[in-house]
This record gives sequence, structure tokens and C-alpha cells, in this order.
Amino acid sequence: MKCPFCGFLDSQVKDSRPSEDGLTIKRRRFCPDCGGRFTTYERIEMRELFVIKKGGDKRLFDPSKLLKSMQVAARKRPVDAEQLEEIVSRITKKLEKYGEGEITSQAVGQLVMNELLKIDQVAYVRYASVYKDFAEASDFGKFIENLNITKDE
Repeated sequence: MKCPFCGFLDSQVKDSRPSEDGLTIKRRRFCPDCGGRFTTYERIEMRELFVIKKGGDKRLFDPSKLLKSMQVAARKRPVDAEQLEEIVSRITKKLEKYGEGEITSQAVGQLVMNELLKIDQVAYVRYASVYKDFAEASDFGKFIENLNITKDE
């Protein structure tokens, strides 16, 4: 694996361990050239899955984009990277189980929101503000009000 710091082509694996769900392997790597340390994740790739965007465009499903969007939502929150990796693994597994080669971006967004709600309400609201395209501050209030009503029931 190429070192992300210096570009050396032969990094060494120092530690490998499977995730809790057994679908991902986390590898700690070391670059013998520059001494840099970094982590890689290895996961099974089933078949190509396409996401149909709101405008009708089709894009190849990219778990790393999903992870990045959740990292933004969970920034400065008590959510660790492994939790987010596990969510990505669960969502990817669900999407692959659907048996369809295409899924809407709305369905993917709803899966993410369902998972974020379980671990952190602030990250959930942050993600929802982008996913649901909040235009005004009052949109946050309405959304949070509905969240509180749902929690109380």
C-alpha cells in the first residue's frame, strides 16, 4: 500500500483486526521510508451499486463519501471513528441485501439518519439539515420539535 505521506510504495502492516460485524478489517500500517503511520480498512466488494440522485443522475455508491458526510455531521461530537465505520458497514450490508443494483439517494439518506439518531441527536440534526435542505433557521426548530414529539411518544 502506498504511503499517503511520502508516496513510498511498500508500507508494512503492523496490526490487523476485524470489525465487530466481521465485514471490515482494520489495518495499522507503517512506512519504513518516512516513519509515517496510517490506518486502512479492507472490506468485501460485492457488486456495483448505483445511487440515483434527485436530478436523476446515477452515481456509483461510494462508502467513503457516506463516511465523510457522517464525519462532518459528527464533528466535535462524542462519536468515534469506529462507530461511524460500523454504521457505513451496516448500511452497505443492508444496501447489498436489497438485491437491487440501484437505490435512491433519499433511501440512503434515511438509512444514515436512522443510524445517527441512535448514537447522537446533534449529529442527526446536522445531517438532516443538509439531507432535508433546510433553508431557514425555523426549519431547525420545526425539525427538532418533531424529534421531541416522536421521542415522547
